[in-house]
Amino acid sequence: MTDWDLGQLRALAAAADLGTFDAAARALHVTPSAVSQRIKALEQTAGAVLLRRERPVRPTVAGEPLVRLARQLDALTDQATRHLTDDTSAPRVTLAVNGDSLTTWVLPALAPLADRVALRIEREDQDRTADLLRDGTVMGAVTSQGTPVQGCTVEPLGVMRYRPVAAPAFAARWFDGPWEPGAAPSPDAVRPASLAAAPVVVFDAADRLQDRWLRRRRVDPARPPRHLVPASADFATAVRLGIGWGMLPDQQADDDVRAGRLVRLSDDVVDVPLLWQQWSLRTDALDAVAHALRGAAAAGLLPPP
Repeated sequence: MTDWDLGQLRALAAAADLGTFDAAARALHVTPSAVSQRIKALEQTAGAVLLRRERPVRPTVAGEPLVRLARQLDALTDQATRHLTDDTSAPRVTLAVNGDSLTTWVLPALAPLADRVALRIEREDQDRTADLLRDGTVMGAVTSQGTPVQGCTVEPLGVMRYRPVAAPAFAARWFDGPWEPGAAPSPDAVRPASLAAAPVVVFDAADRLQDRWLRRRRVDPARPPRHLVPASADFATAVRLGIGWGMLPDQQADDDVRAGRLVRLSDDVVDVPLLWQQWSLRTDALDAVAHALRGAAAAGLLPPP
C-alpha cells in the first residue's frame, strides 16, 4: 500500500483548484518552489505525471484520483478536528446539481441544513455533474449517470418528467388549435412542419431534451430557430413570454398550466432518471445532505424505474 504524503496531496489539490503554482503557494503559505517540489515528489511516488503544466494547470487522468483523495482526506481531517476541539463552525459540503433540480426540489430540501452545513453548489447539466465528482471538485452529485465514479457510491433518487409547453399565444401562432387553458392537447395539433419552423428555447449548447422530443416527432433538431437561455428560472420565463416552446419538468410547469399561462403541446413526455453519487469516504455533513436529498426526491420525484 502506498503511503501518500498529505502535504504533497494538498499541494496538488491547491494547484488544481487555483490554476497556478504561485496561487497554490499563497494559499498554503509556502514558496512556489516548495509547491513544485512537493508535486514532483508526489509524481515520483505515483509513477505518473499528475498535472498538465499549462495555464491554468489541470490534473491529468492519473492526477484526478489523487486530487479527489486530497479533498477527501481534508474533509475527514476537518471532521476529526471538529470532534476533538468542539469546533461549532459549519463544515463545507460541495455539490453538483442540475439547474431544474436545484430550482424545484433540491434547494427546499437543503434549506433546513443551512445553519449546520456550509454549502457550495455547482450548477451543471445532469449528464455532466459526475465529471465534477470524478475530478474531485465536488463531494456529491445529482446525476443521470448510473455507473459509479471510482471511489464513489451511487443510488437512484427518482425521475423528473418533462413535457413540451408553450405560451398560449405562441401555440396559437405556430400550431393548430384549439389551445384552451388546462385542456388536453390534440394529438394532431403539433405537426412536424410547424415544429421545424417554430422557435425553441434551450438551456445551453449541451441541452438535448428538446432535441430528443423533436426526433420523436421526426423533426431534425437543427431546423428550428434556437434561443439559448442558460438559467432554469429564466428558461421557464422565456417560455412563458412566448420566446419559444421548451421542455419543462412538471414541478416547474404545473402551476402555470393550471393558471393558463402555459399549454402542453403534447402528452408525449421525456423522463430523466436521477441518481445520487457521493464519496465512499463519508462525513457527517455529507451524510446529512444525502439524507435530505433522499427524502425530498421520494416526495417530489416519480419513483425510480
